[in-house]
Amino acid sequence: MVNGIRKVLTDTVSIASYSSSDQLAEQLAATVARELRDAVTERGVATLAVSGGSTPKAFFQALSRRELPWQHVIVTLVDERWVDADHPASNARLVAEQLLQNRAHKARFMPLKNSSETPFDGVNEVEQSLQELPLPFDVVVLGMGDDGHTASFFPQADNLEEVLDMEGERLCLPTTPPVAPHDRMTLSLPAVLNCRFLALHFEGSNKWRVFQKALGMASQASYPVSAVLRQNKVPVNLFYTGES
Repeated sequence: MVNGIRKVLTDTVSIASYSSSDQLAEQLAATVARELRDAVTERGVATLAVSGGSTPKAFFQALSRRELPWQHVIVTLVDERWVDADHPASNARLVAEQLLQNRAHKARFMPLKNSSETPFDGVNEVEQSLQELPLPFDVVVLGMGDDGHTASFFPQADNLEEVLDMEGERLCLPTTPPVAPHDRMTLSLPAVLNCRFLALHFEGSNKWRVFQKALGMASQASYPVSAVLRQNKVPVNLFYTGES
């Protein structure tokens, strides 16, 4: 497809493909900045939920340089490993070092980790904090793993069915990945989909093949991202490059 031109894949999913990671990062940052700016204009505040991992670093850096009324923007996470904020695996640390810099240092950050020993102990406090946010989220940016997980919706996790339950009332849930390290706190699927703009951001041909399987007939248990791709509540805007 032509670089950056959106193509509709299904009734819910569209894709904008870019020739490089840098181009993708800049365009995703421009899109998210526009959505946040419009939200502040409309209701005086904007909420942004982002994902961790290595893929979003360039996007975070590009977004941090955008001119926005950052003092009216609240940033939180889609999911978090239950580790201290200075731990190398902490998504809060990633956001602090890569996003809450430059112009974005004025934004308010709401973590998904507290002082409780486990996410199972701390979930009610995190839930209360999320309930105090001005919802729906204005922007949610998801990633996707090679195993088909998104947020901390992991294949074969013991409580995956509960996390993906569209009738569930929880905004967040604790979970233990079957393979990946660290217990996690994750937004539930209903919370992720309670947004005005939903982006899915991933890179590389391997993940593209996983995406195609998830978009097709693969089960949610095997490819949990399919629960996001095959819902009809909110459009999914895929930002992709084959470069990785």
